[in-house]
Amino acid sequence: MDVDSWRWGLAYDQWVALPVTGSRPPARYKHAAAVVDQKLYIVGGSRNGRYLSDVQVLNLSNFSWSALKLQMNPGVENSEGNGGLVEALPPIAGHSMVKWDKKLIMLGGNLKGSSDRILVHCIDLETDTWSVMETSGKVPIACAGHSATLFGSKIIMFGGEDSSRRLINDIHVLDLETLTWDLVETKQTPPAPRFDHTAAMHADHYLLVFGGCSHSAFFSDLHVLDFHTMEWSQPQIQGDLATPRAGHAGITIDENWYIVGGGDNKNGCPETIVLNMSKLSWLALTSVKQREPLASEGISISLATIDVDKYLVAFGGYNGKYNNEVFIMRPKPRDSSRPKIFQSPAAAAAAASVTAAYALAKTEKLDFAIIEDGVSKGREVKHSQPNGTIELEALREEKANLELTLAEVHGESSKLKQEIDEVNSTHAELSKEFQSVQGQLIAERSRCFKLEAQIAELQKMLESMQSIENEVQLLREQKSALEKHMEDASSVEKQAPGGVWRWIAGGNN
Repeated sequence: MDVDSWRWGLAYDQWVALPVTGSRPPARYKHAAAVVDQKLYIVGGSRNGRYLSDVQVLNLSNFSWSALKLQMNPGVENSEGNGGLVEALPPIAGHSMVKWDKKLIMLGGNLKGSSDRILVHCIDLETDTWSVMETSGKVPIACAGHSATLFGSKIIMFGGEDSSRRLINDIHVLDLETLTWDLVETKQTPPAPRFDHTAAMHADHYLLVFGGCSHSAFFSDLHVLDFHTMEWSQPQIQGDLATPRAGHAGITIDENWYIVGGGDNKNGCPETIVLNMSKLSWLALTSVKQREPLASEGISISLATIDVDKYLVAFGGYNGKYNNEVFIMRPKPRDSSRPKIFQSPAAAAAAASVTAAYALAKTEKLDFAIIEDGVSKGREVKHSQPNGTIELEALREEKANLELTLAEVHGESSKLKQEIDEVNSTHAELSKEFQSVQGQLIAERSRCFKLEAQIAELQKMLESMQSIENEVQLLREQKSALEKHMEDASSVEKQAPGGVWRWIAGGNN
């Protein structure tokens, strides 16, 4: 694939492996990834039980890999808190990472020798330095496998697993401007404690949590937290089936939430799915083979904007072997309009008319009061009355037109209602016919079972008949042998001297 023309032949909603150049980074999973200025940054991860501390960079302009050498920020202490200065980012896996301006903010993860409180690391891409951010407030305990979602200047953290393998389902919020943690109190039933899930923000109003696992189960459920009421809910989902998974990755584009990879420790999830967060409907976009890198746990997905087009970039993961390939997808622009019920012309006209009528009613009350006030003061300001009369007539004419439009909409609504009634009637008839056919099918199945039983009995009879035929054939063979034996004996007796012929001749010697 030519670096300069690779996008021309790229189909929508299909993953393509990038022909990268240079030395590939070590294969890994449970790393963190983000795209900044058309560069994909891969931080940490795990391989063969060993945590990694490197930062690998893929330049999406020429598809070349390079390693980013970080320096410590002056005064940074190591994660063990003993005051010793360190020069490299500590080995880390299972962490989360968000892009904030020209910085990469990493939360938690598995760190050797870390404290019992969660650590927040910062990579400054302008200075190529890293540091540990000193936070305060209700700092959460150290954990890994949690989700971190950026909302303005705040990071919303949910779930995870602490160093004692205790599962979490709390909501913590870190204010990046004040570096203060807060524990959010929620209502209703929260998601079951879990880790290796994904989370996303929608419309600056809702936090969505999907999938993940406990120590004994894998989830495919979707939970929504309303930040206006702080209430959890589990809405009904439409569309394609989302299979249980953990270790998957997700990214949002407008109101669409793309999910790739994941698995259940036995099989990887080969399908890439997308959730329309407004309609709460899943759609399976594409699928790969079970053992391909995209069907991996611990995979990452990032969003890259090249020129004006948006692309999904996937890297790494584990599905029986560790991966270090890069895949890219060009997502098809999707309909971001309201659900179909609001797309009906009649429904849209009805909504517009009702809105206009309501606005007119409010306007009439206000304007009539003003006009009446103007009329009462007409003796003082004589030119107010004609203007008020003209305005009143215009409003009345507009009202009449709106009422006519509303009547037409009502007529259209009546027709639609009649059509709905007809469809419901047809549905009822089809349901009855279906039940009848289903009854016939049950009867036919019963008849088939009886026929199968009769066939089995006949097969047994045939087997017994075959045995009888074998015995008859044996008897025939025995009879044939006996007859032949008798014929042979008779022939011998005839040929003997002084036999029968001598007896017939009457001779005694």
